[in-house]
Amino acid sequence: MTVDLHSRAVVADTHNDLLMSVVERPPHRWAEFFRERWLPQLVEGGVNIQVLPVFVDDQFRPEGALRRTLRMVECAHTLAEGNAEHVRLCLDGDDIDAALAEGRIALVLALESAPGVDADIELFHTLYRLGVRVASIAHWGRSALGDGSGEDATGSRLTSDGAAALAELERLGVVFDISHLGAAGVAHALELATRPVIASHSAARALCDHHRNLTDEQIRGVAATGGVVCVNFVPDFLATEQERQTIDRIVDHIEHISALVGIEHVGIGPDFLREVAADITPPCCDGGDYTGVALDASLPGLDGPAELPALTEAMLKRGLEENDIRAVVGGNVQRLFRAQLGRAR
Repeated sequence: MTVDLHSRAVVADTHNDLLMSVVERPPHRWAEFFRERWLPQLVEGGVNIQVLPVFVDDQFRPEGALRRTLRMVECAHTLAEGNAEHVRLCLDGDDIDAALAEGRIALVLALESAPGVDADIELFHTLYRLGVRVASIAHWGRSALGDGSGEDATGSRLTSDGAAALAELERLGVVFDISHLGAAGVAHALELATRPVIASHSAARALCDHHRNLTDEQIRGVAATGGVVCVNFVPDFLATEQERQTIDRIVDHIEHISALVGIEHVGIGPDFLREVAADITPPCCDGGDYTGVALDASLPGLDGPAELPALTEAMLKRGLEENDIRAVVGGNVQRLFRAQLGRAR
């Protein structure tokens, strides 16, 4: 039953940092490395829609941020072109529908915090021309557009440039992502938003009091825009006690958000840190941590995309209806992307 249901569902993963892994290889290896390392896992996990965030490490900021951003965008295009029989880089909902109809995985480019743009808002249009269709404007710390959740104590709303960025992204048809944005910035963005927003990889703060998670009020705000909250699988965001960091805890977060705002506003944004960290971290530094989050941690039985059917099984065991499970694993994100992605205002 589980395998059949999962295979019939559209599975949309709204946050996998695999581009960080691929781009570290020589450019002539990008397509091949993706085909060897990541494609089999996506296929085994039944992934139909994969959002590819462009994340720029601190070592490239600020001077090299735009160059690194462009290199990762080029990497995405290269791996898509080199695996055209398996994947398609999609610019709108029609592209996604076509990719799925052809049996290909729909890839969607996203910016995570956009340090390469900074206050030069016109560059969002440039990156839109290059295929970016989802964007956030902050990570853990401060940016020219708004503060990340690690700076919640500042109480900062979006800067004037941040507000202008939100308006420009909405105009272009780039879905605005509130994950990582600080609490005051989330509130401000929800006040200004005129189109649905997404939380690409955030869990429920009521179940785990971490600044990276969303409060009930924030979750209601996302739903009020018509958006989707995609639950993060990082153990430290699911529970503070290690013994509770299990697949079942993901289902707890899914059920909590569903009870608050309805199942139609829930998705999945796994953020499989362990595998990406293993690909980009030298042996001397294995087991490190990033801003208090263990990079080598993963949920038992859900180490990477290949094991995504285990989540479907856990939801079935919990008693969720089949249609609700299909909505959570991808149907809700597919609906959002079909209506908003690349649709200019």
